[in-house]
Amino acid sequence: MLRTDDWWRDAVIYQVYPRSFADSDGDGMGDLPGITSRLPQLKELGVDAVWLSPFYPSPQHDAGYDVADYRGVDRRFGDLGDADKLIAEAHNLDLKIIVDLVPNHTSDQHEWFRAALAAGPGSPERERYIFRDEPPNSWQSVFGGSAWEQVPDGQWYLHLFDVSQPDLNWGNPEVRAEFLDILRFWLDRGVDGFRVDVAHGLVKESNLADWTQSSQILGGLDPAGPPPPMWDQEGVHEIYRSWRALLDEYQGGRILVAEAWVAPASRLARYVRPDEMHQAFNFPYLEAQWRPADLRAVIDESLEASGTVGAPTTWVLSNHDVVRHATRLGYPVGTPRMHGVGAEDPQPDTALGLRRARAATLLMLALPGSVYLYQGEELGLPEHTTMPDEFREDPAWERSGHAERGRDGCRVPLPWEADAPSYGFGPADASWLPQPATWAEYALDRQQGIPGSTWELYRSALELRRQHGLGGGSLTWQDGPFSFRNRDLLVLTNFEEEPVELPPGARVLLSSEPLDGDGRVPADVTVWAAL
Repeated sequence: MLRTDDWWRDAVIYQVYPRSFADSDGDGMGDLPGITSRLPQLKELGVDAVWLSPFYPSPQHDAGYDVADYRGVDRRFGDLGDADKLIAEAHNLDLKIIVDLVPNHTSDQHEWFRAALAAGPGSPERERYIFRDEPPNSWQSVFGGSAWEQVPDGQWYLHLFDVSQPDLNWGNPEVRAEFLDILRFWLDRGVDGFRVDVAHGLVKESNLADWTQSSQILGGLDPAGPPPPMWDQEGVHEIYRSWRALLDEYQGGRILVAEAWVAPASRLARYVRPDEMHQAFNFPYLEAQWRPADLRAVIDESLEASGTVGAPTTWVLSNHDVVRHATRLGYPVGTPRMHGVGAEDPQPDTALGLRRARAATLLMLALPGSVYLYQGEELGLPEHTTMPDEFREDPAWERSGHAERGRDGCRVPLPWEADAPSYGFGPADASWLPQPATWAEYALDRQQGIPGSTWELYRSALELRRQHGLGGGSLTWQDGPFSFRNRDLLVLTNFEEEPVELPPGARVLLSSEPLDGDGRVPADVTVWAAL
């Protein structure tokens, strides 16, 4: 029986990147039947819901975030029947399904944009996008280069992302009606929610005022600086209120999740007011340095901001857009967040990165609210930091003039079986991005049932999290080393070089690494203990 309460308030949601999760037919590309076949492993891991990155028909210039048809399935991944089977099987396993929605822009191969080019300047078809006779500003694409592209008849269109991703005009009622219909299409097929891509970008300042500060692929804006005219405009909230009203017509707790790179936390909280979205990704937490003061500050600010609107806080360490945290944490503390890592770049301390990643994960899973996991982190997967550049597909690589290696390193197909072709990703050796030779040691079949493995650590933590009701609990900071209580659990992380003592009478339930011989907590270790 599926839960129909406010399941999302304390849910653990697992992100599947369809290209790289499981390949059923051996063509080297993950697909929907492959995902369906692996859902039992996700149920065994202990997650509550699965979020699928885009699987719609697409030219794949930006890995599916350039959507050509919002009501279909790309033939690379299957068809609508496969989507229906996936949703049904997930529900049979008491797993919710969240799908990606990309409303800021379409593909240039979408029928609307092709019609706009054919219809010409001043046509209703062009009013669905943002066309101008001349570029009205010097906005830059977050993938590098100008955000304006000229078409053969001389007009220019706006694309805040790749040139193949024209921005929609959300001032056009036809656009708003179309996306309400798209929401209904997938809700009627049984999906439990939508992760909304670039949720802070749909509405632009009406005068398209100039903006000379540089944009980065994710984040990068100074919260104390002037507000940019293309991000976090007031008009987005009216859109999401209309979407929320639609979702509330459906039974079963259907949800909206905002991908909104907005700061400070008080601004982000506006997206999750009671009549808008249900959750928003907590990117400041993802970006926090491995320092107790930094983490405590972002945890406090996040809980306070979300609490003012009655929403849960979300916690996340990795996703398909950032370097995996098992790699990020292998660099010296204070290293700025990198936008991809290549073979010629400084390499991380892999062992230290995994040690800290396990500690960071236990810390995160003990926090009240909802948690997002990115596929493969439960295996301890690092970034593919030595991928040959000729395999890179992220548009950021080319558009940045090879200054940013981009996001391919975190999108490499998963290893399921150490001794199988493509490490069990599919029945053949093919894999759309090359898998490192070292990934055999991370394969699922090398970790299941093995005490101390990263997969078993995640499984145990998720079981204890549910048993102790940590997602619905509250946080109370403790004196001494970095530690807090959530319900009946003490959570302690040692950021110091020397081991630290647990409080008298503490009974260890789970530890990211073994304690030392005297029962003390070593450096870069998190412990869950009952008092």
